[in-house]
Parts: sequence; structure tokens; C-alpha cells
Amino acid sequence: MFGVRIGVDPSWFLILFLIIWSLSGTYGDVFPGDETQAFLLAVASALLFFISLTLHELGHAVVAMRNGIGIIGIDLWLFGGVAKMRRDTDSPGVEFRVAAAGPFVTLLIVALCVLAGLALEGGVFWEAFTADSEASVAGAVLFYLALINTFLLLFNLIPGFPLDGGRIARAIVWKRTGDRARATRFAARLGRGLAYLLFGLGVFALLNGLLVTGIWAIFIGFFLNQAARSAELQTRVTARIEGLRVEDVMEADPVALPSLTKLDRALEEFFLRYRFQWFPVVDGAGRFLGLVSREKVEEVPEQLRPGFTVDEVTTREDAGIMRVGLDESVESLLGSEGMARRGAVMAVDADGVLRGVVTLDQVRRALRAPTPAV
Repeated sequence: MFGVRIGVDPSWFLILFLIIWSLSGTYGDVFPGDETQAFLLAVASALLFFISLTLHELGHAVVAMRNGIGIIGIDLWLFGGVAKMRRDTDSPGVEFRVAAAGPFVTLLIVALCVLAGLALEGGVFWEAFTADSEASVAGAVLFYLALINTFLLLFNLIPGFPLDGGRIARAIVWKRTGDRARATRFAARLGRGLAYLLFGLGVFALLNGLLVTGIWAIFIGFFLNQAARSAELQTRVTARIEGLRVEDVMEADPVALPSLTKLDRALEEFFLRYRFQWFPVVDGAGRFLGLVSREKVEEVPEQLRPGFTVDEVTTREDAGIMRVGLDESVESLLGSEGMARRGAVMAVDADGVLRGVVTLDQVRRALRAPTPAV
């Protein structure tokens, strides 16, 4: 959606099952006597909730893309959803806009559900989840969506990293201090404080016989604590490469295969000579077209290779994720799908001409470099 890949982690199916199981009992109490209807309403409500959660994450993603930040994708998982950005925000204003976009979308969803419910049910809407309610099934579903999204909104606005409220707090501190690392540490400490609070609430719930609530609070607290620690660590790492651009670390003038090279020549003069498993392919003007692998070349029978060109066996589908602009930050490469797949990305200029290659080893060397004294 909007050019963003949306997927689900296997853990998502567990939370989907738990929500359907819980809602089946709730709808069974609201509309007694029809277990099939209760189950179908539970399924519909759970799926609509995850659609609204996806829209929340799309809010983050769309605003990030409008501010020049690439999005790897959106994944739904055990604890909700996450929009994975290719790099961190580069100013407190962008950080605030990206962080606030998700809660704003959720607020709109709550408002639409409430308005639709009131238009459909009138004052009965507020009693849609009570026994012997006169609300229709549509009113009950709208009430659930308004209720669960209100909870999602309020929870996300708690000022603790990595929640949206924590990122908003980071943006405010960043704006006041001018120091992203300091702001991240502040927001991460708030997040860890929230995690410890949830740990305590979880233990209290367990001691009082609330098994599911206690376990869930402890799980969420553990996740928030780990995420906050990871944010602090990532900030320390990225501080080492802050300001570095792709052209600062790339290997200039990489070996590339012209697209019209015959396959027999490509095998003998490139693959057998350099012992690489793949090469970037360029057209006559030097523009990056894609990658060609030795495996693809050798799939063509030997007697036919003099009649085929590299262009005919070039893989172009991944060209988009394998290229990066010369002026992009090295930090953006840390989340690069191309780097993860091939261990390297192609550096191109504004015209798409191949100018260099950045390997995983070069990024590692940049990360190990001492931070300049201020």
C-alpha cells in the first residue's frame, strides 16, 4: 500500500488467535444464543483492528517517505505493528512529524467509529458491549474498534521509547538541546522506567490471580526494556558515522559488465578472472541496470553462449534495492535490504551512472573508526 510492503511475523497468528478467542466470549455475552455469530463477529473485529493498526503504521511510513526516509516495510507481530525505516530521522521536526503521524491516524479512526456508531445507534451506542444491549451487531463492532483504538492511542502516547510518545519526547528534547544522542538516551530511560513499571504491575497481577494479565504485562515490559536498550546502543553506533556519505566510503570505479558482452567472454574475462560470483551490469552510458551471476551465465548451454549477451540473463528485479545515491548517509545502509542480501550496494549518481560500490566490510570499518573529538 502506497508503495510499502506489508507483512506479518509468525507471532502475529498467536495474538490473532488470542483476540478472536477473547472476543468470542464477549460477543457471546452481548448476543447470547448464537455461538457462530459471536465467532464471526470476533473474527471480523480482530481483522478490522489489525487493519486499523496497519493504517496507524502507514501514517508513520507515508510521513517518513515524504521527508526523504525510505521504508523497508511494515510488519505486524505479537506486540502490534512496526514501520521499519531505512535510517533514523535527521532533525527534531522530522522526528516529531513521523512520530505523531501514527497517533493522528488512530485518533481519526476513533472519531470515525464513534460518529458512525452514534449515527447508527444513537445513545444506545455507549451500551453496545453490555448484556441485553439494544445495539446492532454493526454498532457493537464499531464500539469495539473505537474502544481498542482509544486504548492503542493512549498507550502509544506514553512518553517512553520506543512508543510514539517516547519518540515525541525525544523530538522535544532534541529540539531544546540540539543533541540527538542525548535526546535518545532521555527517551530510552523513560521507556525503561515504563518497562520496570509494567514488570511490577505484572507481578502484582500474578500474585492476585490475574494470570493472563500478569504474563502479558511482563512480556510487554520485557519488550519495551529491550527496545529501549537497543535504541541507546544504536545511537552510540550511528554517532560514529554521523555525517558520512556513501561517496566517502565507497570503492570508486568498480568492475562492471557491459550489458552487450557475450556470455562466453563474460565467463572467461570476468567470472574466471576475478572469481566473483556476480557483477553489476551497465549499459553503454554506464547506467546501472542490475546484477548478473555466474550461475545464470552457466545455465546457458556452452555452445549457445557466444550468441547470448549479458543483458539477456541480467536480474533486474532487485536493481532498486541494490542501488544507493552518492549523497545518501552511510547510516541508511544499516537497514539496506540490498546490503543484507548481497553484502554490497551500488553507488550511483543522479543520472543512475554506476560510480562505486559499498561493501559490508567498508561499513564495518566506518563503524570501527574512532569518533572525531569535538
